[in-house]
Amino acid sequence: MSEGVQLKQVATSHAREVFHTDCPAREVVDHVTSRWGVWVLISLRSNNLRFYELRDSIQGISEKMLAQTLRALVQDDLVWREVEPTTPPQVTYGLTDFGQDISEPLTDLFDRITQRLPPRSPA
Repeated sequence: MSEGVQLKQVATSHAREVFHTDCPAREVVDHVTSRWGVWVLISLRSNNLRFYELRDSIQGISEKMLAQTLRALVQDDLVWREVEPTTPPQVTYGLTDFGQDISEPLTDLFDRITQRLPPRSPA
């Protein structure tokens, strides 16, 4: 670069740059890619499920972690939550349109991985 030439820094909005810590999309990405977020989104892809059905469909998740993950995904508008006023209350979860859009490539990724995995040899 020659002397006296300055590079202009292009003014960009940090609002949608996920590499910046103040980007609102970064929190959603963190929730989607969290240990359990991916599994919740994949599990809800084909059916709306009640809390315990969802818990049973994801082996290894505790009720506490499922509740925390669902709370974050509902707040991010990826999952909807419906409470039926019965005794005890029945809570059903499903994907919003945004959640469907996000879960589609995750399901595709999951399918590609499982199709490419070599068969396990008996131990």
